[in-house]
Amino acid sequence: MAWAGNRGFEVVARAVVPDESDEIARHLIEWSDNGRVDLVLTTGGTGLSRRDVTPEATLAVVERPVPGIAEAMRFAAYEKFPRSVLSRGVAGSRGGTLIVNLPGSPGGVKDGLAVLDSVVQHAVDILSDHPTDH
Repeated sequence: MAWAGNRGFEVVARAVVPDESDEIARHLIEWSDNGRVDLVLTTGGTGLSRRDVTPEATLAVVERPVPGIAEAMRFAAYEKFPRSVLSRGVAGSRGGTLIVNLPGSPGGVKDGLAVLDSVVQHAVDILSDHPTDH
């Protein structure tokens, strides 16, 4: 939450959701379709276990995948944590909302947020039809 506040974002919703695709998808749709949320960050559920279904739930609701974000997060973490390549997290947009899956570990979240620092405002501006420096 501090990360969001430090970048001028207001946290308008937060939830702990069970590892069930329909519940995850329901929250993503609700937050994206309300017109007030520019960015949705999920944490966890991106690994290889059978209960890790966040990427599938996310892909079921996004309208446009943004694969470069997830690729950059895996790449940035790889040198110090090679198992980062096992993350199946995805990113995409639904309407004017950017949705990004972060890993569940605190270190993975920190690394993912560091990657987002350089691109998230520009992505949000584009999705919100604000002028950008293309």
